[in-house]
Amino acid sequence: MTWGWQRWLAIALVGVASWLMIGGAALANLDDDRYDGNIFALYAGNGAIVPPRMNLSQALAQDKPTLLTFFVDDSSDCKRFSSVISQLQAPYGRAANFIAVMADSIAFQDRDDPTNAAHYFTGTVPQTLVFDAAGQVRLDVTGQVSYETIDDVMREVFDLLPRSESPELRRAPVNELNSELVQPS
Repeated sequence: MTWGWQRWLAIALVGVASWLMIGGAALANLDDDRYDGNIFALYAGNGAIVPPRMNLSQALAQDKPTLLTFFVDDSSDCKRFSSVISQLQAPYGRAANFIAVMADSIAFQDRDDPTNAAHYFTGTVPQTLVFDAAGQVRLDVTGQVSYETIDDVMREVFDLLPRSESPELRRAPVNELNSELVQPS
């Protein structure tokens, strides 16, 4: 066979290309700034947050509180912070709008419009804002923020008791099995 070395070279090139395309993504993790996919699905266990179901204008028109967060998928800070947003969606997801905006996709032509998310973006991720039902900004923070910090503002917006005075917020159980022991008659 005259092309034996060529076959091995072709196999080696395919192997290297496969490793670069497939293996490169697997090298990303929580503590680096490499892209490895939807951070909400990978690191927060909640792929339903992105893409958002509505934009900020639509959310504010509903007269419901809104949590707006700006992120990028290739930021270790955003990767770590994604779980906080997911945790907040558990108790507040039905009563508030959650909008996660990829910072790379912001169109800056309408920055003067306060119903456009670009109006609030400062250029740092993660950035989180909480709007009350009237559309007033109640929180605007950048960087990783604790669940408790955002929860305190959400409790104010919803006029709930402070965390120290109320039981843990939990979702209502679904398909709860209710059984009781009875004496046979």
